[in-house]
Amino acid sequence: MTARTGRKRRGRDIHGWIILDKPLQMTSSQAVGKIRWLLDAKKAGHAGTLDPLASGILPIGLGEATKAMPYIVDSTKDYAFTIGWGEARSTDDCEGDVVARSDVIPTADAIEAALPAFIGTIDQVPPAYSAIKVAGKRAYDLARSGADVTLAARSVTIHALRYLGAEEDGQKGRFVMTCGKGTYVRSLARDLAHRLGTVGHVTALRRTRVGPFNEEAAISLENLAKVGQSAPVEANVLPVTTALDDIPALAVTDQEADRIKQGQCLRHPSAKEGIQVLMCGERPVAIADCTNGVLKSLRVFNL
Repeated sequence: MTARTGRKRRGRDIHGWIILDKPLQMTSSQAVGKIRWLLDAKKAGHAGTLDPLASGILPIGLGEATKAMPYIVDSTKDYAFTIGWGEARSTDDCEGDVVARSDVIPTADAIEAALPAFIGTIDQVPPAYSAIKVAGKRAYDLARSGADVTLAARSVTIHALRYLGAEEDGQKGRFVMTCGKGTYVRSLARDLAHRLGTVGHVTALRRTRVGPFNEEAAISLENLAKVGQSAPVEANVLPVTTALDDIPALAVTDQEADRIKQGQCLRHPSAKEGIQVLMCGERPVAIADCTNGVLKSLRVFNL
C-alpha cells in the first residue's frame, strides 16, 4: 500500500497585492477566497481582519507578498465611523441585542471635550465579541454560547480622533480616527459613550486606509470581476514592494542576493542599523535587520 500524499494546492503563482474595497456582510476570509478564485491564485491572505459589518480597505497579499503581511498588520489605519447614542448592544455594534438604554444624547461641546482622553496610548478592553482567544477558544464563540467573557485591557495607540458632527436625526455622531494595531472601534464607541454619561454602539464603520494603501488604490469585487472579462485580472495586482515603501531600501549585487537567499549574513558598507529591504535591481530580495553593520534576513522573497 502506498502512502497518501498531501493534495497540492492548485492555482497560479501570482505575487503582489490586491487592495480590496470589502463590501458589507462579507468576512475577511470569504473575501480572500473570492480573490483567489477570481485570480486563480495559488496563495493568498489578508492583512488585518475587517468585520462583516464593516466595509473598506482590506489588503490581500498574493504569493510572496504574504511574507510582508506583518509589516502591513502593524501599520497605522484610518477609520470613518458612526456612533448611535442611547443604546448599548451586546456586540457593541448593530448586530447584537440591546443590553442597556439611556435618554442622554451628548452635545457637540461635550463630545469635543471628551475626545482628548482617548488620544495617545490608552488602555482598552476589547469587545466580548472579538476574535481574541480565551483558553484556546475565540471570545465570540464563548460569548455566543452564553459564557461570561471578560477580556483583559490592552494598550493601544490612537494617533488622531475627530468629531465630524451629528447626523440629521441627532441620535448619531460621525467620527474619523487614525490608530495603531489592535485598536477596536467598537470599544472606543462604548467607552466614549460611557465617559459622556450615556451608552452607545457603532452603527456604521468603514476603513479608509491601511498603511500605504488607501481608497484610491482599492477596487471592488464587482469591478475586479468586470476587468477580468476584458483584460487580465492581475493587471490590478500591485507589486510586492508597494507594502514596503516606508522601509529603507538597500541595493545589493547578484552575488550578495545569493548569499542572503542561502541564509548567510552579509556585511555591507552602506547598510544602516535597523530594518531594510534588500533590492537587486527592481527585484526585492529580502527584508533584513542590520545590527553593527551585519545584515541578517528576516523574510526572503523567492522572486
